[in-house]
Amino acid sequence: MIPATDASDLNGVGFRCVNCGRRIGKLFVQYSPGNIRLMKCDNCKAVADPYIECEFMIIFIDLILHKPKAFRHLLYNVLNLEKIDIKGISLKSGLMNFILDAYRVSLLIRSKGSRDSSRSSLEFTWTCLKVLLNVLLGNLIFVSVLWIGIRVLLRLNYHICRYREILLAVLVSSYFKMFFLAMMVWDFPFASIFIVDVFVLSSNTVALRVLTQLRTSACTVLCLCAHSAKFLASHWLLHLL
Repeated sequence: MIPATDASDLNGVGFRCVNCGRRIGKLFVQYSPGNIRLMKCDNCKAVADPYIECEFMIIFIDLILHKPKAFRHLLYNVLNLEKIDIKGISLKSGLMNFILDAYRVSLLIRSKGSRDSSRSSLEFTWTCLKVLLNVLLGNLIFVSVLWIGIRVLLRLNYHICRYREILLAVLVSSYFKMFFLAMMVWDFPFASIFIVDVFVLSSNTVALRVLTQLRTSACTVLCLCAHSAKFLASHWLLHLL
C-alpha cells in the first residue's frame, strides 16, 4: 500500500469538524490521485467533513436550509478564515454586497418614484447619488452596530476578538442577495425584496453562531439590531432626499 500523504497542504490546523466544531488536523489523507480517506473526529467519532465528497449543489441547498454543518464546511474548511488572505476576499465580497445593495436601493427608489423620461441626465445623476449615499450610510450603520455587539458579546468569551473574520463570515453568508440578480431579468412582486432581506438576516445569524459559538438568541438579537438599524437609516435617508 502506498503511504498516506497530506493533500497539497490543505489539511491545516484551522480545519473543524462540521458535526461538533472541534479542531481537526486533517480532513482527509490521499493515498493516490482520486483515492482519499476521510478522517474521523476524535471528539464525536463521526466523519469530520463529509461535504468534501459532495457536489456543489448539495452544499448550496444545505446552505439555503441553514444547516450549521454546511456553514462550518464553508467558513472553516473551504474558506479557512484562519489561514486565507482575509483582506483580499473581504474586498471582493464587500464590493459584491455593495453592488447588490445598490441595486436593491434602486428598486426601492424606482417603486416610489415616477418613470418620467423627460427628466433625463439630471434626474439620473441625482438618483445615482441617492443610491450611493444610501448604501454607504446603511452599511456604515450595519457594521457599526455589528462591531459594538461583537465587542460586547465576545469580550465575555474570548481573549481576542476576531472582528475581520466575523465581518467576512457575515458578508459571505449574505449570498441570498444574489437573488436580486434574477430581478434584473424577471418581474417579481415588490415584497420579494423584503423576503430576501429576511433570508439574509437568518443566514447571517447562523454564520455568526457557527463562528462565535454564542447562543442562537444572542446572535439573532445582534443580527436583528444591525439589520434593523440599517433598514431604518436607509428609509430615513430616502424620505429625507
